[in-house]
Amino acid sequence: MMQFFTRRAGARRGLSLLLAALLAGLAAGPAGAAPRPTERSKQKQAAETERNALQQKLTALKRDISKTESAKDDAADTLAESEEAISNANRSLRELAAEQGETNARLQQLGAEHARLQSVTAQQKQQLAKLLREQYVAGNEDRIKLLLSGDNPNRINRELQLMAYVSQAQARLLESLRANLKAVESNQAEAQNAKDELEEIAQEERQQKSVLEQEKARRAGLLSQLSKKLVAQRKEAGDLERDEQRMSGLIERLNKLIEEQARAAAAEKKRQEQLAAARAAKAKADAEAKALALARAKAAKEERERLAQQNRKPGAKPAEPRVVEPKPAEKPFKPDPIDADEPKVAARTPEPAPQPAARPSDIALAPAAPDGAFAALKGQMRPPVAGKLAARFGARRGDGPSWKGVFIRSGEGAEVHAVAGGRVVFANWLRGFGNLIVIDHGGQYMSVYGFNESLLKRPGDVVRAGDPIAAVGNTGGNEETGLYFELRHQGRAFDPAGWVKF
Repeated sequence: MMQFFTRRAGARRGLSLLLAALLAGLAAGPAGAAPRPTERSKQKQAAETERNALQQKLTALKRDISKTESAKDDAADTLAESEEAISNANRSLRELAAEQGETNARLQQLGAEHARLQSVTAQQKQQLAKLLREQYVAGNEDRIKLLLSGDNPNRINRELQLMAYVSQAQARLLESLRANLKAVESNQAEAQNAKDELEEIAQEERQQKSVLEQEKARRAGLLSQLSKKLVAQRKEAGDLERDEQRMSGLIERLNKLIEEQARAAAAEKKRQEQLAAARAAKAKADAEAKALALARAKAAKEERERLAQQNRKPGAKPAEPRVVEPKPAEKPFKPDPIDADEPKVAARTPEPAPQPAARPSDIALAPAAPDGAFAALKGQMRPPVAGKLAARFGARRGDGPSWKGVFIRSGEGAEVHAVAGGRVVFANWLRGFGNLIVIDHGGQYMSVYGFNESLLKRPGDVVRAGDPIAAVGNTGGNEETGLYFELRHQGRAFDPAGWVKF
């Protein structure tokens, strides 16, 4: 009786130790690990590097346009820094809100998956405990004892098969449990990473809100100081003409930059195709060489076996090896003197010298829409913002030049939408137009959106028709709150009335 209780206690201890070992991975969770950068911070850093490289080009382009400026005391320039900062803060807040929503959704998915994995592992632990308990109750006989028992062979065979099935079930269950425990640990690490990302986002949101409040207060103070000066400068025809020249110069230079980067994108695509073709040709040549080497090795082995078999016959003269003449296009095969049975690996053909790859900033402004896509939308595009059409294309601007676009009066902060799909090629402050965004639609068509309070997209971003790209404002020294909208083809402005359903 004492032995029985001792065996049962030992089995219980063994079961406890087994389960403890399987659950050991959970004890050393990510909580004790040292803090490390989140995936979001790594991706953000890489994206910022690419954006900065592209922004440097556009800043140089803007600086080149400003070299010819004669007006150095424009009141709007005093507002430029503050208006840019407000735009950047609003864009960052919008991006952070989108990231926060995505991260919260991912965290909910991870929570549901964690609950499911916990339920599965709990069931598997119960199954494992049940199997071990049943095996103990059955006597825990091993195969050696069963074979030496002298019992009926049929019963022994049946018991051995049953034991094999139980062992296989236990092995499968243990493997599945280990995999699920690893999945639980991975799930916990991902959930912790998502929580860290949410904390990063919350911290950045607090910082951006503080910056936004400070800059809005600063802009309000500057506006009150410069109000008279701004009113006087708005009435000067020379300023309006310079604004138009500035816009035309910007569009012209953007067109040249887009053409250069489109060529860079085409060259990069051709380079990738050549590399893929070279790799395919090399892989094919390697496969053919390997197949040829295997065939020769097999032929040599068969020839040696034939000679060995012929030499084993009594009274037979040593047979002369047959010489197989290689084909003219092939080099004669030389077996490896160390082990001729092993196929000799063909020499690897050298890879073509890699050409320098294009940097992301070199192709970031390449057209995102095919030629003809924008022209096909003529008369079908929706207005970029809801509001009242206050100035039409060609109308006189007081004593100055005529409007090259339209002005849509709208409420501050209203969303501005892209009229068609394309790629953002400019998103910055420009004298006379405030926070300005320009979209390239392919086929040398561009749409221009000015006077914005905030720019929600960055240069290089791809947009679809209807995507929010900016928020309405009165930046750049404009009197009224609204959107200035232009359409241009080959650098020349044209009337958008026949294209957009105002």
